[in-house]
Amino acid sequence: MTGQKQAAADSRRGTSGNPSGRKPGTRNRATILIESMSEDDRAAIVDKIIRQAKRGDRASQKLIVDRIEPPRKGRAAPVALPTIKTAGDVVTAMEAVTAAMVAGLLSPVEAVEIAGVVELQRRAIETTQMEIRLHAIEQRMDGNE
Repeated sequence: MTGQKQAAADSRRGTSGNPSGRKPGTRNRATILIESMSEDDRAAIVDKIIRQAKRGDRASQKLIVDRIEPPRKGRAAPVALPTIKTAGDVVTAMEAVTAAMVAGLLSPVEAVEIAGVVELQRRAIETTQMEIRLHAIEQRMDGNE
């Protein structure tokens, strides 16, 4: 096989550079290292990180702050939505979300997330209305028998 044909054959989907793969039960090196550390080793590392943070080391400070208060994965939406009880309320709520995004109060990603919540509310309203209609139809059919 020529070099190009061999390379093409080796790059086929599902073909690995290590066909036997990692043996079952093989543990990650970092996991083994952490488990081999004694409590004294861990305490010494924490002490060093604290000393470095006090001396102004930004990486150590960030590490400590991230462990004390992890970064938030979202924020409260700065948009007042109307109470959603009808399909008309859903339209009003979506208008509020769109206006907030256009005004720069929400990012497009935040607007999509909030619109998803409004959509869930719409589905709940629709399901409730369908149940009411179905019940009314069943009542009428039971009366005609």
